[in-house]
Amino acid sequence: MSDTAAPHRQSPQPPPSPPAAPVNRATARISTIVTAVLLAALTAVVLDTVRAGDNQSNPGRLLTGYAVAWTLFAAAIWAVRKAPARAATALVLAGSAAVALAALAALPRTSTDMYRYAWDGRVQAAGISPYAHPPAAPELTELRDDWLFPARSSCTGWGLTRTDRGLCVRINRPAVPTIYPPVAEGWYFTVHALSPPDSRHKPLQVGGAVLAFGTTLALLTVGRRRGDPRRAPARAALWGWCPAVAFEAVNNAHIDTLGVLLTVLALGTATAGARRGALLGAAIAVKLLPVLALPGALSGQRSPARVLRTVSAAVAMVAFAYLPYVAASGTGVLGYLPGYLQEEGYEPGDVHRFALLRLLLPDAAAEMTAIVVLALTALHVWRRGDPARPWRGALLLTGTSLLLVSPSYPWYSLLVVGLVALDGRWEWLTATLAGTVLYLGGRLLPGFPLQAWAYGTAAVCVALGACLRAAPARQPLDDRRPGRCRPA
Repeated sequence: MSDTAAPHRQSPQPPPSPPAAPVNRATARISTIVTAVLLAALTAVVLDTVRAGDNQSNPGRLLTGYAVAWTLFAAAIWAVRKAPARAATALVLAGSAAVALAALAALPRTSTDMYRYAWDGRVQAAGISPYAHPPAAPELTELRDDWLFPARSSCTGWGLTRTDRGLCVRINRPAVPTIYPPVAEGWYFTVHALSPPDSRHKPLQVGGAVLAFGTTLALLTVGRRRGDPRRAPARAALWGWCPAVAFEAVNNAHIDTLGVLLTVLALGTATAGARRGALLGAAIAVKLLPVLALPGALSGQRSPARVLRTVSAAVAMVAFAYLPYVAASGTGVLGYLPGYLQEEGYEPGDVHRFALLRLLLPDAAAEMTAIVVLALTALHVWRRGDPARPWRGALLLTGTSLLLVSPSYPWYSLLVVGLVALDGRWEWLTATLAGTVLYLGGRLLPGFPLQAWAYGTAAVCVALGACLRAAPARQPLDDRRPGRCRPA
C-alpha cells in the first residue's frame, strides 16, 4: 500500500512559530562575537578534557572538565539566540565541527565499548557471524592482534582485563557474544571495510563525528522545513554543541548516534506511514532504545491503516535486518542481551534501577510501577499527542523512561539530546547531565545516594521547565503557551 495519503489525511505540518523579536545590528554583532568566543572556549575545554586521562585514573579531573564544558555550552546556547539566522547557522555548523574534531584528539576516555565495535567489524570481515563466538573463543584465535589482545604479563591499565584462560583483552565482557542489533553490526563492518589497515580506534571515532555532524545537518533541515528559520539554529545547537555529543558520540564513538540520526529523520522528515516506520525500525535495529519513540511517531493518529503501516514497516525493517544473521546464527542473534539486562539490573526485584520510585515505594513495587507509568505515558502520547510535532511525545516518553529507570550510562541519553534539539525543551537535558554525574562521580562519592540525587534534581528541573513554559511569556527556543504546568 502506498504511503501517500490524500491531502486531507496527511499529518499536519506544525504551524510556523511567531516571528522572533527584531534584534538591532549592534546586539546581533555582539551576540555573534560572544557566541564565537564561547564556542572557541568550549572547543578548548573538550580538547583539554579528553587529553586529561580516563575515568579510572583521573575521575575528578574529568568531572571538572565536563562541568566547565556544560557551563560554556549553556552560555553559548543563550548567546546565539540574538545572532542573525545566517550567522547563527554558520556558528552551529562550525561549532559542531570544532567540538567534534577536538573530541578526536585522544583515545576513548570513559568507555571501552568501541573496542567491541572494532572486534565485531573484524569478525564479520572474516565471514563469521559476530553472534557465533565470544572474543575469547579459541575459534577466533587467528583474528587477534596486539591492539585488542595485548601481550602483557601484568595486564594492567585502563580498559584491560584478563580472561579465565589468561588472555589479556581490551574488549569488555570478552567471554560472552556481542549484544548489538544487526544495523549496528552493519555499521561496524562498514567502518572496518573502509578503514586503512592497523588504523585502530580512529575510524570509529571519525565515523561517530560524521554521524554527529550529519544529525546537526538533519536538525537544521527539519527546523527550516517547519517554517522556523530563526529558531532552527539555536535548536540544532542543542545537539551539535552538547558536551555529551562530543564525549559520547565522538570520543567514545557510541553507536547510539546512528540511532539518533535515524530517529530524527523518521520523526522530522516523514509523515506517519511506511517511510517513518522503516526509518524508526532501522533505528531500533541499531539500539533498542528508539522503540520508545514509536508512540511519538503515532502521535494523534486515529487512522488504523496509517498506524498499521507505520508499525508494520518498523517491524518489517527490524526483521529484514536480522534475517542474514538469523540464517548464520539462529537464535544466537540475541547474543548476550538477556544476560546484559540481568547484569545491569533490569530483572524483577533488582534494586540497581528505579532510584526515584524506590524513594516512595517498596523495592518490589518499583519496577511494576515504572512499567505502568510508561505504558500510560505511551498511551497518552499516542492518543493525545500532536501529530505535527511527533518528536514532542517521543521526548516525553523517552525522557520519562530515563528518569524512572535512572541508568548510569550517559550515552543512553543521546536520543534525548536529539529529541530536545527537535523540540527545544532544554530542561530534559538535565536527564543527560544526571547520567554523566552518576557515571563519573560515583567513584568519588562511595556510599552517597548519587543516583537518586542526580535524577531527582533532573526531575525537578523538568517539572520547573514545564511550569515556566506554561507561562504566557514567549520562550526563545520553544513557543510557550498559557496553560497548565505540563511537560508535553
